[in-house]
Amino acid sequence: MEPTYDFDVVVVGGGHAGTEAALAAARMGARTALLTDNLDTVAQMSCNPAVGGVGKGHIVREIDALGGAMGRTADRNGIQFRVLNRRKGPAMHGPRAQADKAAYRQEIKRRCEAQPNLTLRQESVVDLLTDGPPGAPRMAGVRVAGGAVYRARAVVLCSGTFMQGMLHVGEKSMPGGRMGEPATSGISEALRRLGLTLARFKTCTPPRVNGRTIDFDRTEPQPGDARPQPFSFLTGRIDCRQLPCYITYTNETVHALVRANLHRAPMHTGPSRSAEPRYCPSVETKIVRFPEKTRHQLFLEPEGRTTHEFYLNGLPTSLPRDVQERILHDTAGLERAEILRYGYAIEYDYVPPQQLFRRLETKRVGGLFLAGQINGTTGYEEAAGQGLLAGANAALALQGKSPLVLGRDQAYLGVMIDDLVTRGVDEPYRMFTSRAEYRLLLRHDNADRRLTPLGRNVGLVCDERWSRFRAKQAEIARATGLLGQLRIGPLTLEQQLRRPETSWSELAARHPALGEISAETAATLSSDAKYAGYIVRQEAEIARQRRFAERGIPPDFDYTTVSHLRAEAREQLGRVRPGDLAQAGRIPGITPADLSVLMLHLQSRGGGQRQAG
Repeated sequence: MEPTYDFDVVVVGGGHAGTEAALAAARMGARTALLTDNLDTVAQMSCNPAVGGVGKGHIVREIDALGGAMGRTADRNGIQFRVLNRRKGPAMHGPRAQADKAAYRQEIKRRCEAQPNLTLRQESVVDLLTDGPPGAPRMAGVRVAGGAVYRARAVVLCSGTFMQGMLHVGEKSMPGGRMGEPATSGISEALRRLGLTLARFKTCTPPRVNGRTIDFDRTEPQPGDARPQPFSFLTGRIDCRQLPCYITYTNETVHALVRANLHRAPMHTGPSRSAEPRYCPSVETKIVRFPEKTRHQLFLEPEGRTTHEFYLNGLPTSLPRDVQERILHDTAGLERAEILRYGYAIEYDYVPPQQLFRRLETKRVGGLFLAGQINGTTGYEEAAGQGLLAGANAALALQGKSPLVLGRDQAYLGVMIDDLVTRGVDEPYRMFTSRAEYRLLLRHDNADRRLTPLGRNVGLVCDERWSRFRAKQAEIARATGLLGQLRIGPLTLEQQLRRPETSWSELAARHPALGEISAETAATLSSDAKYAGYIVRQEAEIARQRRFAERGIPPDFDYTTVSHLRAEAREQLGRVRPGDLAQAGRIPGITPADLSVLMLHLQSRGGGQRQAG
């Protein structure tokens, strides 16, 4: 008889979603097993060697505010730090760091190995096990290759691009989860057997080259910031030696070469017909989509301190090897570049996320949580954020507690998950600041003020982080008091700070007490003051939306009983099963008239309380 192991939570997949999920569940006291095909690729940066960016940087800071590992690990293993969008307002700033890929992966693995309540196992999951009645199955565990069973009442599935993964390089195709690693088929089959619908997405990655063969004199150097901005609220300052990145460009010769070989590019034609990321397209797609462009920017990014390998950001491609080599040799600075790894496309199964509750548990199978690219997203940050919340909610479900569901007014994580489960996806989802209607409130500098108390309440936040947070709050209270008491002429310093032309340093020069306030607190209070008028309006809109959301919709509500509701609206509402009227209003195809009809019906039957999750 094959062995059986007992846990509270089993996490399948050791990528960015899986590691954050496992760490979160274990921090909250759940006996957790993290199962992955290869322990040497835990938290592997399969694509670009970077963390953060526009919108994504906000997510990293939110993960950190909830006690996650991504921010601290990026701070400790970063090789270049830059804040993007500095010319725009603070709400649009995007912290980003180039990471040492090998060091990042190794530190996350060490964190997992050291985490109490967490067991790492190198196992290949081949099936999902359930019990309960046929109409209401619940997770009972997983079976791995060889027959062993891991029993658990909650399973978090973070399979990345490995479900029925298919790699494409030009005319050549082969199964794989990523280059050099096998795909899995058993999980897709199990999900279909349990009644979930699957679809296909694709993405691709660029070639990597030997930095010793790059002519950097023919490129533009791009240094990091003089004063690096940490991701983690626990990182005091960053004092590492930063490595430069470099910029070069494609040209008309390259574009003509790509056009002449489009018939050999599976991202554009051929066997790979599923949707690719709009905001990180292949170079062949960019050249076709923007025929008026004579060049596209390429970033040459080092992959670590102990390697000469460079990542060619901006050149993801599915073109065959010979064309990739010719592209490089026709590009300034890369004329003699030696390819270490060729670019390729990957096509994989995902679960359309409207099949999930906002707590990231599937509607069809109790105790089955999904996180990461399996939900149709792209990016390490989006995956890690989903993983943290899915792992936390798995642990909360076992404790019989309400789930941790973040609103669109609370976090970019809340925006992302609401977008996924309410609107669905027709291409791989990527976070941008433009997706958040309350982005003036959701700045990266105040992520801890928004989320750390919530994380503390559910057991995600450790004593060290909580102590730091309380000290920061005390400093904010002291500084706020000074701004309200001190004056320059008839105006308080807070009123002075609201003026666009007034800086904190100018006020501190007049009132030295402000010079004792930390730079982090000063920046946060400056942003609060500059945006004060806008924030008041946004808070009023949030209050209105909350009143609307208080009209809950029971999870088993029968929309066919609502007279005068359009057939399309019945179908959409029945498929998504929104928890409240506010979520119902965000479903594509639902009109204000539909909401009025639904609200009147709910009022007539004494409408319920707001439904969590």
